[in-house]
Amino acid sequence: MARSTDATSDTVPSSAEILSGRSVQLRGSRWAAAVLRTLGWRIEFDGLPERQGVLILYPHTSNWDFVFAMLARSAIGMPAKVWGKDSLFRVPLLGAWMRWLGVVPVLRNSPRGMVGEMVAHMTEARERDEFYWLALAPEGTRSQATGWRSGFYQVALHANVPLALAYIDYANRMLGVCAHIRLGGDVDADLALIAEHLKAHHGKCPELASPIRLNK
Repeated sequence: MARSTDATSDTVPSSAEILSGRSVQLRGSRWAAAVLRTLGWRIEFDGLPERQGVLILYPHTSNWDFVFAMLARSAIGMPAKVWGKDSLFRVPLLGAWMRWLGVVPVLRNSPRGMVGEMVAHMTEARERDEFYWLALAPEGTRSQATGWRSGFYQVALHANVPLALAYIDYANRMLGVCAHIRLGGDVDADLALIAEHLKAHHGKCPELASPIRLNK
């Protein structure tokens, strides 16, 4: 069933739910998996519930997070998209390289807004049965922030797609996805459920981890 791309009018579930099915299985790079094992890291991942969704990574406290996250993405075979400034795509060669990495330009001046644009992409991908996952670090910075940016929440809620909760834990040398949920629209309840699954994981610099709450 097609859903509206207007980020204020979609019908969403009344309460969040944990998704248990993993119907989408991926094939990753043995080389990347071997590199992580050699470095002493383990991956937790058993598939995805749907072909479209949003993945968030927490905590983000070091530049090393990007290195390990990219290795993990290759190891599990997940060609997730990430957001990038649209101005960077105007630079010759850099724009092509960023597209190859899966970076999606953020069109800040779009009439539908950044969230509306991504909801539209998700909806179109669903109609074509195409794989389309967006990966974000909701803190938006490796430095401590007062809370999370809300873009990931709005996209997952209004596109009505699963939200994958990914973590990186330096204390246990593990990274992966610990749960998939479908948001219900009650921000406090949704964030409490997210925190229940992510709060125990330790970043490289634990003191820089931001509280699990949306910025006002």
